[in-house]
Amino acid sequence: MDPHILFAYSLSGPERGHPIATDAEIAAALGAEAPAWLHLSASDPASDAWIDRHMAYLDAPVRDALTEPLTRPRAVRIGGGLLVNLRGINFNEGDDPGDMVSVRMWIDPHRIVSLSRRPLRSVRAVADRVASGQGPERSGDLLAQLVEELTDRIETQVADLEDRAERLEALVVADPRPELGSELSGLRLELIELRRFLSPQRDAVQAILRAGLDWIDGGDRQLIAEQHDQLSRVIETLDALRDQFQTMRDELEAARADRTNRNLYILSVISAVFLPLGFLTGLMGINLGGMPGAGWPFGFWVFSGLLAGVGILVLLLMRRLHLF
Repeated sequence: MDPHILFAYSLSGPERGHPIATDAEIAAALGAEAPAWLHLSASDPASDAWIDRHMAYLDAPVRDALTEPLTRPRAVRIGGGLLVNLRGINFNEGDDPGDMVSVRMWIDPHRIVSLSRRPLRSVRAVADRVASGQGPERSGDLLAQLVEELTDRIETQVADLEDRAERLEALVVADPRPELGSELSGLRLELIELRRFLSPQRDAVQAILRAGLDWIDGGDRQLIAEQHDQLSRVIETLDALRDQFQTMRDELEAARADRTNRNLYILSVISAVFLPLGFLTGLMGINLGGMPGAGWPFGFWVFSGLLAGVGILVLLLMRRLHLF
């Protein structure tokens, strides 16, 4: 099998669940009445050439959309088929889960051609069911199951984000340390990345429901409608988390302002105590004749006691004025 072809399966008939190996067999299966599913690597330039060669019945802009480097979730009906772009959580090792992976699909009653630049567990889960002979037999069923797999993993990731937010909030309330700010920033960035794609993904799922295609039957519509409602709940959770993060940020900012004000207050008290002392020492330190006590052997100690008395007097005055 060519490296740009990740897998290909027949969904029904005597060859159901059997992998299709050669390029010619894949092209024949996609042109047959029984539905077949082909998954390509969107990062391989050979996939673009394969689509142009075997899917020439689609307009060029539609074929280009399947291999477009940058996509956003959407679903567009074109004749009797659907052009669908969706996003899934990136669970690949070393990658950021918030950096969601796109899966692009052309779906009609007889063929499903999908592409992704990186592996997706949701796609793999549906493919494994197909390979075991327990997977979907129709295009509409496959689409509904794939949307369900994507949404379930999104909800799991958002629930994990919510748990981490709750733990961080408890720490912020108990002790708003400055170092908690970096953790909060990381959670906010993850939320922004998720929120960026989930609103258009909800709209894409709704567009699938509104497409009015007869190969998406009542059971498929019901399952997809549940995923639309699930996505709506997830987005509401993200909105609540955004407000929660803002509250935590305000708490950390208030704690930092309190620390700054406290430090400035201490410096102000020190300055208020030493201001008259500095004035007196400066006055007595001028090198002019006639300085009182210049020839008295006890003059230094008397003057030091005078400074201590002035310092105590200033502290008592500030205490009486409730400046402490």
